[in-house]
Amino acid sequence: MSGKTVFTEISPSEFFYRNRDLAGFSNPSRALYSAIREIVENSLDSCELHSILPELYVRVSYAPGEEDKQEPKRYELVAIDNGSGIEKEQIPRAFGRIFYGSKYKLRQARGMFGMGGTMSVLYAQITTSKPVEITSCADGETYHRYLMLIDIEKNVPSIIKREEGGSNGWRGTKVKLQLVGDYFRSAAKIADYFRNTALVTPYANIAFVDPNGRLLHFRRGTDEMPEPPKETLPHPHGIDVEAVKRLIRNWKGGPVSKFMTQTFHRVGGKTALDFLAYASVPPGQDPTRFGNDELVRFTEALHGYDKFLPPDGRCLSPLDEQIFTAGIVKELSPEFYSVVVREPAAYSGFPFIVEVGLAYGGKSNQPGMKLLRFANRIPLLYDEGSDVSFKVLTEEIDLRRYKVPQEAPLVMITHICSTKVPYKTVGKEYIADRPEIEKELRNAMREALRKLQVYLSKKGSMEKQRKKMNIYSKYMPMIARFSANLIGTDKLPDYNKLIGLDIFSEGESDEAS
Repeated sequence: MSGKTVFTEISPSEFFYRNRDLAGFSNPSRALYSAIREIVENSLDSCELHSILPELYVRVSYAPGEEDKQEPKRYELVAIDNGSGIEKEQIPRAFGRIFYGSKYKLRQARGMFGMGGTMSVLYAQITTSKPVEITSCADGETYHRYLMLIDIEKNVPSIIKREEGGSNGWRGTKVKLQLVGDYFRSAAKIADYFRNTALVTPYANIAFVDPNGRLLHFRRGTDEMPEPPKETLPHPHGIDVEAVKRLIRNWKGGPVSKFMTQTFHRVGGKTALDFLAYASVPPGQDPTRFGNDELVRFTEALHGYDKFLPPDGRCLSPLDEQIFTAGIVKELSPEFYSVVVREPAAYSGFPFIVEVGLAYGGKSNQPGMKLLRFANRIPLLYDEGSDVSFKVLTEEIDLRRYKVPQEAPLVMITHICSTKVPYKTVGKEYIADRPEIEKELRNAMREALRKLQVYLSKKGSMEKQRKKMNIYSKYMPMIARFSANLIGTDKLPDYNKLIGLDIFSEGESDEAS
């Protein structure tokens, strides 16, 4: 018996409803952590893009009647920020459509796929069937509140109720939803997420209240913020045929030489003419008249021409040494720290900057090596063994070479910022081992460890000197008294100056250590 094959189509919401593991919502424990992370990242981006010092409040509480039930169970998640807010007409779509958002620009941002906040709403809906409540104000005067669900089959918001009122000067966004989670198993990861977020956003005030009423409060340690990232043009080496086709489709007309300088990153008039000669394309030709074969050859020439300037880092927003240092000191209180910020580099035409921090010793650091990973200021807490930073640290760095003891209390912190971080999964938990990124990480780690080696060497020399002084200070009084007895006097020589004990006065001892 034969029949026709039936073809159907599903919406993006339907796809992630069926495959939520891909977005990090694989089980109740991971889902609760992912929902918090996605909403917090949206809040921080909203503040940083407009140079607003972030004020974040996040609360996870038991849903009514759930407190005494076994895990997993329903929780209520509330997150409030003081960001730029969302315009009235955009609120339902921003939280009710997968792949709809403000992240689809060539600009550094925590989110990349425009689905994190919506995925949290989708997971909440499919586990509790409760609508999400979104309140936002963009002008400091009028708030707009929506009670809504997602029409999963159509990938559109389904609004149940809307209202508005006076905001009394508040501007920002509040998200309130119910979801099935397992806080018992995710508590440690959630706490680590907030601690690590506070480390790379020391300019933020963050308060988190857990289901048992315990407060984690991370106070702002500096008022300095990174420069907001700027949108940039695509680099010729990072573009494909389809992208070139879209650029040409939006081109208003004119010679290809002008198309090159106005469409691509860091391509000037002379470079454009040199490239067109290399590609055998007349400078006066209109690119909108390219045939398909010409388009393919043109794109291949873009990839093969090696005289394009590399992308610069002006479109990126790294932490920089001052802010990175403030975060390390505030959260880790180390005995010694160093921060290395590498020059901008590029992979496949995408600019990136590697920053590495190192914290040694201190009251909060435990013996042994610890790696903290970040990408565009996102803490990466899962799948450490698959990350390029872990590979470099464990396979390419020999701590013995830098005289670092095996059980030294050492924290290595890596931060990669880019317009396109090469994550291996949609869940954004680990970074692919691109050779260019691997090289920058390796060089940055080595530089930070060399600084630690110098410190440990000086510290070892000081310890030897101190022990020597302790021996002298113990026996010199006895020698002085014996010498005085030999010459028949009660006056002892001034042996303090002789052994240099004055350099270890109480006021200078701590500084020297």
